Amino acid sequence: MLLLHTEKLKQIKMAGTRTFTMIKPEAVENGSTGAILDKMIKGGFRIISLKKTQLSPELAGKFYEVHKERPFYGELVDYMSSGPIVAAFLEKDNAVLDFRTLIGATDPSEAAEGTIRKEFAESKAKNAVHGSDSDENAEIEASFFFTEFERF
Repeated sequence: MLLLHTEKLKQIKMAGTRTFTMIKPEAVENGSTGAILDKMIKGGFRIISLKKTQLSPELAGKFYEVHKERPFYGELVDYMSSGPIVAAFLEKDNAVLDFRTLIGATDPSEAAEGTIRKEFAESKAKNAVHGSDSDENAEIEASFFFTEFERF
């Protein structure tokens, strides 16, 4: 069984590129999770892994450690640990770039019509979703939430 699972993982990794996303606390709280996931699927993304969880302040701090020296770090950690999030690992050719196009600009007032942030974000700070900025970061971020056995 383990050998079959390992072979399946190898095939998936060769099938295309991947990206990581989190549906943020305010979007989960206001009931937008299903509609956001639907937009991802209709955008051609395949869900490899999906998990609803809540980050502790310590885990949120570790996830966003790259921003530790920035002035917004404390607020970001507080916000991301304020309620449940939905983490997802997605697959599609050109996944990172296509997903960043699908989610839109960080500031929803600047996001294109039809993007996730234009439709679901409350503000630049509460912008509904996180999207990885590179293939390398997508793998690092996904590994924070998902083991190899949780990727299908």
